[in-house]
Amino acid sequence: MTSTFGWAYWAFLAAVFAALTAIFAKLGVQDVDSDLATLVRTAIVIIILSGFVVATGKWSNPFLLTPRTWLFLVLSGLATGASWVCYFRALKLGDASKVAPVDKLSVVLVAVFAFTFLGERPSMRDWTGITMIAVGALLLVLKR
Repeated sequence: MTSTFGWAYWAFLAAVFAALTAIFAKLGVQDVDSDLATLVRTAIVIIILSGFVVATGKWSNPFLLTPRTWLFLVLSGLATGASWVCYFRALKLGDASKVAPVDKLSVVLVAVFAFTFLGERPSMRDWTGITMIAVGALLLVLKR
């Protein structure tokens, strides 16, 4: 797989697994508190990913990471935790077919934040697609 399309392959797989996450999570939160469900899911992620890192020989001492790396990984972890708590609560209360697309407004926010803080410059074509995602998500939320 060339590096040009390598990212797209993994991004597509991420989308497939994110879709499955929404369906499985919606089924999983029906009879349990959404925060407990988030904790259980997080524990599973830790176990599976730990095994994967060890089995593929990618383990190294995390205490050797730079303070800057630690800062941003901790912030990312906090944001992930907050996102998962909110996502599971939304799934407990709403339809998965509406919650998941609204959650994907993160795509729009990533583009705006990447533009603002990382200096990324999406093309006009990119912004058109990003705008379409935003409009689609808003259509799901707005009442008739």
